[in-house]
Amino acid sequence: MNHNGNQIEARLWAAADELRANSKLKSSEYSVPVLGLVFLRYADHKFQTAAMELTGTGGGRRKIGPADYQARGVLYLPEAARFSALIKLPEGSNIGAAINDAMRAIEADNPDLKGVLPKTYNRFENALLKELLKTMNSVPMDIEGDAFGKIYEYFLGHFAMSEGQKGGEFFTPTAIVQLIVGIIEPFHGRIFDPACGSGGMFVQSARFVEERKKNPGAELSIYGQERVAETVRLNKMNLAVHGLAGDIRQGNSYYEDLHRSTGKFDFVMANPPFNVNRVDKDRLKDDPRFPFGLPRTDNANYIWIQLFHSALSDTGRGGFVMANSASDARGSELDIRKQLIEAHAVDVMVAVGSNFFYTVTLPCTLWFFDNSKRKTDRADKVLFIDARHLYRQIDRAHRDWTPAQIEFLANIARFYRGEEPENLHGSFELLTENFGKKPKYADVAGLCKVATLNEIESQGWSLNPGRYVGVADRTEDDFDFNERLGELNEELEVLNVEARELEERIAENVVKLLEKE
Repeated sequence: MNHNGNQIEARLWAAADELRANSKLKSSEYSVPVLGLVFLRYADHKFQTAAMELTGTGGGRRKIGPADYQARGVLYLPEAARFSALIKLPEGSNIGAAINDAMRAIEADNPDLKGVLPKTYNRFENALLKELLKTMNSVPMDIEGDAFGKIYEYFLGHFAMSEGQKGGEFFTPTAIVQLIVGIIEPFHGRIFDPACGSGGMFVQSARFVEERKKNPGAELSIYGQERVAETVRLNKMNLAVHGLAGDIRQGNSYYEDLHRSTGKFDFVMANPPFNVNRVDKDRLKDDPRFPFGLPRTDNANYIWIQLFHSALSDTGRGGFVMANSASDARGSELDIRKQLIEAHAVDVMVAVGSNFFYTVTLPCTLWFFDNSKRKTDRADKVLFIDARHLYRQIDRAHRDWTPAQIEFLANIARFYRGEEPENLHGSFELLTENFGKKPKYADVAGLCKVATLNEIESQGWSLNPGRYVGVADRTEDDFDFNERLGELNEELEVLNVEARELEERIAENVVKLLEKE
């Protein structure tokens, strides 16, 4: 039976969140152990399924053992580490210690998970753990597909929302990741995320491959780097519950290139922190990852942009989230951007509206590189898409895209590249509405525009989609005062924030100039 995934995820979250509300734990203390229980339940589900399949396959003196499970891609679980054993623990037993021991036993039998699983359950009260185990035990055993992966992802997203700014450091909204994946199309090859957080880019890449009836484990090799140790652990558990494996290492990507990334990867995807200052550029002076020079301003946006570009192979594609201000930045950042454009690396730019992220209301821009375009008729062109007016309102403060909207935006890029559009998620109606009954690429005012390098130069090498795409014509009947007022208010908010950022940067620069005198 295929149970309704959304109902399971929402019901589990509601139960787990209510338990936290009645405990003395902060969200940050609660999140990783609860995600560990999702992992434990998943591992038990896979183990029990494999155990049934293996029954009767032993013979003579040979007994079924850990190697038989591992050969099937299933974690071997010693008796004490099985969820089915933990759920039967009597009321008076020390459940926290038992779960900690279970996690240690799993790591001992599965070296890839060494140091990854949480072991802080002794901080939880027995009654709370008992209820959490019961909640996780309510997941039906006959669920199909990637159900546990979706539960883990759902929990990650909601914990990110409840943890505020810290949550934004490890979780990128799924719709944003799906659009990046839809445009770079990672069918086969090596994927790298040097700011990999909890691994959403890898999970969605695998889902993209699966949707096209291929085996992600055979098609994709996963490489990641992440600064925060706890987030590395979240990432590895996330990969495990999705049946994936990868080489995820802990390190600061500004100063450490742990995968020797230059020119190595077929795909690079990332959501780096925006507008970081105080990066020690003296340590980066001779680093080959910055062939276009280092920005003089105290802002790491163009350090990240070059990290992504330098990691791509000669035919590699990259997609990443970036602060809006980077598209129009001046001075040394403009010099770097001009060199990237003249190197024919920049392929697509997408403007995203506000309220897509859980922790900030600011809009952002998605950048896409494609090194293979140099030998095509797209060499001297860039596609600009303005997706700010396309969204689904989730609640008052949050928006995302529907699967059809994501596919529609990715199809615009496919048209531009001369590829066939896809219709796996019902985007055809949007395509015909915007590109006619026999849709093919055309510039559409307010939506998309292909600009030449000469046009980009005439705009001061700006990569801001709004400068090229223009504004859609609106008829009187089209006009909705409240909607328009809301849009103008959002735009005003964005401009106010950018103005404040500029004020701060000007003030910092004035202080530096005065200090030199």
